Amino acid sequence: MIYPVISTKTPIFLTNPKTPRIHESCTKLRSISRSSQHQNPIQNDIKPKTQFINPVLMTNTKSHYGFQAMLSLCGLGYWVQGFRCFPWLALNFHMAHNLNFNPSTLQLVQNSANFPMVAKPLYGILSDAFYIAGPHRIPYICIGVLLQILSWGQLALIPVTGQTLPSLMACVLLSNFGASIEEVSKDALVTEHGQKHRIKGLQSYSFMALAVGGILGNFLGGYFSHKLQPRTMFLIFSALLSFQLAISSSECLGLSHRQTPTGKSITDNIRKHLSGLMIAISEDTISKPLTWILTSIAMVPILSGSTFSYQIQCLNLDLSVIGMSKVIGQLMLLSLTLIYDNHWKQIPMRKLVGGIQFVYAFTLLLDLILVRQINAGIHISNEVFTLCFSGLAETLAQFKILPFMVLLATLCPQGCEGSFTSFVASTVCLSSLVGGFWGVGLAALLGIEGGDYTSLPVGLLIQFVAALLPLGWIHQLPMSCPAEKEMKKCIGETQGFERVVGSVRI
Repeated sequence: MIYPVISTKTPIFLTNPKTPRIHESCTKLRSISRSSQHQNPIQNDIKPKTQFINPVLMTNTKSHYGFQAMLSLCGLGYWVQGFRCFPWLALNFHMAHNLNFNPSTLQLVQNSANFPMVAKPLYGILSDAFYIAGPHRIPYICIGVLLQILSWGQLALIPVTGQTLPSLMACVLLSNFGASIEEVSKDALVTEHGQKHRIKGLQSYSFMALAVGGILGNFLGGYFSHKLQPRTMFLIFSALLSFQLAISSSECLGLSHRQTPTGKSITDNIRKHLSGLMIAISEDTISKPLTWILTSIAMVPILSGSTFSYQIQCLNLDLSVIGMSKVIGQLMLLSLTLIYDNHWKQIPMRKLVGGIQFVYAFTLLLDLILVRQINAGIHISNEVFTLCFSGLAETLAQFKILPFMVLLATLCPQGCEGSFTSFVASTVCLSSLVGGFWGVGLAALLGIEGGDYTSLPVGLLIQFVAALLPLGWIHQLPMSCPAEKEMKKCIGETQGFERVVGSVRI
């Protein structure tokens, strides 16, 4: 949850130095009231408290409640999202051992399951244009969670569902379809409240919740992988999703209550938000950083399926060891996020991202050390090396996205939070899919199949070189995230809301 990270005693938006505190607002209002009394003697009998102080306190109390409710709801959602590695670890083990999938098929299933994530802009535009009841975003969260319950519940309660590839893929696609709808709504809520209360970097707390969920999910997944059947682990996750659905339904009150826009059809609203999205992403301050992060992800072939099969089949590593390596990786992600939130935000973005990309490229060579058994030559066992170093590259690949999410959320146009954040998330997912299929093709080209991993070192070297190439156009990134946004009201002919453009040094 996000609550331990953020103090609940004082509202976050009141601790911002740019936002006046309640007593300061009341003092200013009293002085205004006194001056107005001198100018208008007829109003001398009216007490200032009745007119000014109480409404301010009531407004902040309601806003405080809504903000804390949003933190609770989204914090739980991001935590459960991170905990999804728990059933996925069981599913990977089930496909590798029980169904005997070869590495290419295993990686193909893993990447194909993310296809629903690519359609996130459609969900975002729909959530912006079509309001379901008052809370607006919350019903979409409930729908997404419900679809995930149906998916994992079928895998848990209907044994034949997980025994054939078509039915297995159908359930996995349904699960990710629901997860993508939920993630779009959560991201939009976080962006909306960050802009409303002038809080930059709320995405850091989202990463923290994800990391905490990933730590617990990988730890429990690795521990229970040999003690419980995969179906039982699917059922446990379904129960957790049911709890999230109950909480989301109860939190509908007090969060972003809006009325459905009147006077325009749904088609007109969708056209308006789509036009605003196209104008926003055409800005250089948005398009250049987004292009860099997408190309840096898509260029690197992902060989996770091949390395996972190699660790299981050739090194005979226990699944609990692999799970614990993921735990260590998530702990590092949490630590890096905390450090970034407190210290690294001041580092120029180009310098920070360039350093992360450089280190990420060299961490890809750690798998080469394991494959070549160089670790055994310096008396480090495979278990210890995997436990300490296997998850570093994946951790840095996740953390690299955080500065971009903070930057793009700062530049997000007002009024199309759902469509903009979902577009960014879907393009990142699409680039990951390109890297995944690029890795599948590379593995097939090199002849990396079940039992034959002689060409795996060549694939890992290609990974390393591909990860270094994006440093050649690192100048496309801004020097820093915009510390102070210059608000420019640019009303387009086809756009009915304000477009916020950040002032950054390119």
